[in-house]
Amino acid sequence: MQLPGVANAVIEPRKLRDYLLSHVHPVGRTKAVFFEGMGYSRENWHVLASDLRSQAEHAAAREAATTPFGTKYEVRGTVTGPGRKEAEIVSVWIILTDEDFPRFVTAYPGSRR
Repeated sequence: MQLPGVANAVIEPRKLRDYLLSHVHPVGRTKAVFFEGMGYSRENWHVLASDLRSQAEHAAAREAATTPFGTKYEVRGTVTGPGRKEAEIVSVWIILTDEDFPRFVTAYPGSRR
């Protein structure tokens, strides 16, 4: 299944700059090390946004959870970073109850199957 509404997906820049690529965020700092190892940085956050959007458009999504706020989906697929390193990434998206498009929540390294 494709991520519903993926053509209108929203990725807030602060989720990438101040979370996934931040060495001071309490949760994101370990993810920052991983994503920087792939060649992403706070300065080129837009490249990560583009790669996550492309992953969401081309890889299969699965419904992961229904919450009081909406439905969460996981998209798992291989991403090639600016440093030419490939890694499996799991991106998490939510479609809020009153919306019909996905919003980016987080991403993390996936395990090889």
